[in-house]
Amino acid sequence: MLIRICLIVAIVAGLAVGALNFTKVKERITGLQADLKTQTTRADTAEADLAKTRADLDNTTKELKTTKAELEDTAKQRDDAVAEAKKRIDEAATLTAELQRTKGDLDTAQAELAAYTATGLKPEQITRANQRIKELERDLDGFTAENRKLGQTITKLNNELDRYRTPDKKVLLPATLKGRILVSDPKWNFVVLDIGENQGVLEFGELLVNRNGKLVAKIVVRNVQKDRSVANVMPGWDIGEVLEGDLVIPAHPAS
Repeated sequence: MLIRICLIVAIVAGLAVGALNFTKVKERITGLQADLKTQTTRADTAEADLAKTRADLDNTTKELKTTKAELEDTAKQRDDAVAEAKKRIDEAATLTAELQRTKGDLDTAQAELAAYTATGLKPEQITRANQRIKELERDLDGFTAENRKLGQTITKLNNELDRYRTPDKKVLLPATLKGRILVSDPKWNFVVLDIGENQGVLEFGELLVNRNGKLVAKIVVRNVQKDRSVANVMPGWDIGEVLEGDLVIPAHPAS
């Protein structure tokens, strides 16, 4: 009987231990399943982040290539502008030297004419000398006009160079520059001026628009022709409506 009781107690104890172990194993399995689900979610998230990072990297690489190409193009334009400016400056130096020689020839001819007159030379000799002086004066006028044109070209090229060297530098315009609004288009914020390259207007030069002594707007020149210019009203400076006939003066006059 005692043995039977001991066996029953052992069986009951074994069943209790088995049930306890089963409960712990089930909890462990449940925990592992939850951990597996969490790790799977993290892996999916990491894979999505990796795909996004790769896409961002591809976009950044494309933008970098585009920026590099633009920088190379800008550098080429700058080098071309520098070469053109040097060429124009050399031409101006040559023209200036020729102008000086012509002035010297003119002074010599005038001195010779005075000498001929003082010595009582024949009229035909004086006539030939006078013709020579007139020819030299015409040459001098031509050189002066060409020199002025080259000076305008050099100023324009220097202005373009300054845009590459110091983009924030203000474009200086002649202090005596004055003009009028010929056409005003408020829809597209542009105006046409009655002044241009011949009056000293430069691209990206800024002008103040006023009417009866009151500031109306500030405009920036976008295109310059011989005696005309096209400009845009600058954002934040449209104090009033720009009208035809309004006066414009430099915002940054040269001293």
